[in-house]
Amino acid sequence: MCFHSKQSKKAQELESRFNAKIEKPEAFKSQDYINGFSFPKTPIIANNSTDLIKHFNWGLIPFWAKDKTIRKYTLNAKIETLHEKPSFKNSITNRCLIIADGFYEWKWLDSKGKKKQKYLITLPNNNLFAFGGIWSEWIDKETGEIINSYSIITTEANEFMAEIHNSKKRMPVILTEENENNWLSGNSLNDFKSINTDLMAIMV
Repeated sequence: MCFHSKQSKKAQELESRFNAKIEKPEAFKSQDYINGFSFPKTPIIANNSTDLIKHFNWGLIPFWAKDKTIRKYTLNAKIETLHEKPSFKNSITNRCLIIADGFYEWKWLDSKGKKKQKYLITLPNNNLFAFGGIWSEWIDKETGEIINSYSIITTEANEFMAEIHNSKKRMPVILTEENENNWLSGNSLNDFKSINTDLMAIMV
């Protein structure tokens, strides 16, 4: 799973790494800790405008939703069941890159999870990377407000992450730099189920 992340790099670092311009510089801010359950706006690149870094809300609101409450259940989306879940199946072709330089996970130290150890997971070089995501546009029928939102795609944990996320053994889809365009272009979901990206974990 992935409910807590970080994006602590500067704006120019994102623009250089992803060869894209930040659409609204005034909305950009570096954050050492991002809590998904506050449904924050974070930097993403959507497949319909790959030259722009936009800010979408974490927690996907499908176009048919009556209100925003569904988003507390849509921070993550399992890659294995995307085609089945009503919240996600209409957004499968709406791909995005969710920009980060780390995420947080907790290892259970007992069988019931009463004792946990928090870890920060990054690339070994601490560079920027992208989670695979899907996005949706939702219009508030009462106010007319347009909200663009996303879910982080998750998959079965690889050997490294299974040691840390030892309760549910899941992990976010972390794209290699070479695979980012393939994700945005709509390549088969099966191509992204196995994550071989080298990662590093630090106890925090």
